Amino acid sequence: MDRRRETVRVLVGLLTMLACLATGGALSVPAAAEEPVPPADSLMKELGLDSVAADILGPGFDPTEGLLSRLGYGDVDIGASAGLGLGDSEVGTDDQREDADEGRPAPAAPAPARKPKQAAKEPGALPDPQVYGARIYDGLAFDTCHAPSLSTLRAWRDSPYGAVGIYYGGRARHCPSQPNLSRSWARGAETLGFRLLPIYVGSQAPCVRNEKKRAFAIGGEPWDQGRREGAEAVARAKTLGMAKRSALYLDMEAYDRKNTRCAATTLLFIRGWVREVRSRGYFPGFYSSADAGIQHLETARRSGVRDLPSVVWFARWHTAAALYEEPVLRPKAWHPHRRIHQYAGDVSESHGGKRLRIDRNRVDAPVAIVR
Repeated sequence: MDRRRETVRVLVGLLTMLACLATGGALSVPAAAEEPVPPADSLMKELGLDSVAADILGPGFDPTEGLLSRLGYGDVDIGASAGLGLGDSEVGTDDQREDADEGRPAPAAPAPARKPKQAAKEPGALPDPQVYGARIYDGLAFDTCHAPSLSTLRAWRDSPYGAVGIYYGGRARHCPSQPNLSRSWARGAETLGFRLLPIYVGSQAPCVRNEKKRAFAIGGEPWDQGRREGAEAVARAKTLGMAKRSALYLDMEAYDRKNTRCAATTLLFIRGWVREVRSRGYFPGFYSSADAGIQHLETARRSGVRDLPSVVWFARWHTAAALYEEPVLRPKAWHPHRRIHQYAGDVSESHGGKRLRIDRNRVDAPVAIVR
């Protein structure tokens, strides 16, 4: 990273610290950094500020970690916030797969993503991920259990879809066997014009609604388990040629967010996974039912919890494809280029003589960078 930029970052951090002490701490908690930055200790020594920073902030100070939190401001009781809810509706989400959108016709090409209505600045608002090197796709995507063959993707080139979700890793994948999925396949899909949305189906909430997923429940050390699985998610992505600044999406199937103990365990796992993926230079995304995991994370975000995903992928079926009309999310939350809406699921669709069973998604979010 450019040394001048790092110098400015450190100086701003110290000025913020002094302002906080002078005002009694009446400042908001800064958003966690999404761009991996090396520890600033060596630069602090060069500036002659290392002893001051160590005395006040402790050794190993990293200005991207959240300065005011290191001073004791903005701490959040995760257990207290984890079980909060915003509503009781559970209709039309991905846990109701038996009520699929079979009768709906294939979608037309999407209109540009509609901007959210003007609202007050959202606490913890994040900038455009493109400033950190994200590759953005704005359009329609499909996901399917098995990665399609390249011949099928070639037949689908005239479909309205420009991206495909692939279940590339995780112990709870419904389709662990992926005969087509390889580095050469990923490059081939890109050559055919399809962007990739990598989906990692790791450990699931202990209160997951799908009984078949309970065999993959999060264990007794959710934070550490989340970090281990985050490291595995990145390692697996690298084998497929997905470079840093790619987005990786954690799939957490619908669970009972009102079960306080389960919700707290699940949130710790998610945050550990997010922390690890982000620390390794990738954008951590999160998929879940709108009325379950997404509402849970939105509640946590409003409470000031850190280590939350950069992107949300919410499932709400039987509705029009819409990114900024989702009722459980504030319009300015996870914006810009930080949302995916799965608006229809388990539908059969054919293009170029090749039929697939898919879920349909409206995307304005980071995708994989395949090298």
